[in-house]
Amino acid sequence: MNLALVLGLVGRRGSGYGTLTGQGNGQGGREHGQKCDQLPGYRSIADPADRAAVAAVWGVEPGVLPGPGVPAVELLGMLGRPGGVRALLVHGSNVVVSGPDAGSVRAGLEALDLLVVCDFVLSETAELADVVLPVTQWAEEEGTMTNLEGRVLRRRRALDPPPGVRSELDILADLAGRLEAPSAWPTSPAEVFDELARASAGGVADYSGLSHALLDAQLEADVAAHWPYPAGSEGTPRLFLDRFGHPGGRGRLVAVRPRALETGRGIGELTLITGRLLEHYQSGAQTRRVPELATAQPRVRAELHPATAARLGIGDGEPVRIRNSRGSVEATALLSAGMRIDTVFLPFHFAGRQCANLLTEAAVDPISAMPEFKRTLVTVEAGA
Repeated sequence: MNLALVLGLVGRRGSGYGTLTGQGNGQGGREHGQKCDQLPGYRSIADPADRAAVAAVWGVEPGVLPGPGVPAVELLGMLGRPGGVRALLVHGSNVVVSGPDAGSVRAGLEALDLLVVCDFVLSETAELADVVLPVTQWAEEEGTMTNLEGRVLRRRRALDPPPGVRSELDILADLAGRLEAPSAWPTSPAEVFDELARASAGGVADYSGLSHALLDAQLEADVAAHWPYPAGSEGTPRLFLDRFGHPGGRGRLVAVRPRALETGRGIGELTLITGRLLEHYQSGAQTRRVPELATAQPRVRAELHPATAARLGIGDGEPVRIRNSRGSVEATALLSAGMRIDTVFLPFHFAGRQCANLLTEAAVDPISAMPEFKRTLVTVEAGA
């Protein structure tokens, strides 16, 4: 963000920045109130006015709404512990592969009194569940997605789901009924989107002027819909053309002071960098089941600089072991001159003894609470 502001990329046509997320609706999920401290429309769950506005839409008293929850990594650390989480409902997330310090995550899941997983493949997390609820996948659902430029896109169902498969809206509505939860729990995606429009009205991410019908009509007319889209407006194709969102309208630079990594490294100690491969997606629960993708990238490979590999006695294509106090990963060496000599790269799409997150630490950024996946210290050695 600092670089984007200094270079003048923000607030000009034909320019900008992109926060590339790992999922197509990574933007839209946050606007709907996905985070533990948010309500729909980027409203704050701790702000009395925001709580009152959303509670009125839902037909409940503001006091019924909970306070801020805990971030994901902290939540995973509470699983199965005294005074912590005893039951967990997981929606399409494979945390036993994707969570930092995956060995501890698995132990926490196994210690729960009840684990229920909603998914359409039997992921490694679903294999640990007491109950697995088969749910519709994206081609079987209606809805919307929001891309990184704030454009709201309609999604249409292409296939009917198999018999016995329900949407997660149906499951949440049934659960709410059993818990005698207040408010209405619609299961029609169009009705849920209308609820989002009402609940986000006046918020930073205002969807109040949008509906499935409007998005369908705009698609026919080849007109894009960008939030904020207050009722009666034509949307906001570009934020910050005239001012930034801070009082006074000026942008703000934020001082960044990185913390030093461990020093005094021994032979074979490198910084582990985790990331993605072209052929695989997220935890690989889907893509490792596609023969063409699994053939192209069948197992985890550890990328090393040739000079680093030579120093450690490791040849291209040879087995290597990457380890630290949290776990050990077996991989095949892939030599690349594009790597830094003090790092090793592992993709995070693989499970079992190939799971990169067996090594990562459950340490987070102090502001965003995002895991620090690219600062783990490991030892790399020849042989598996």
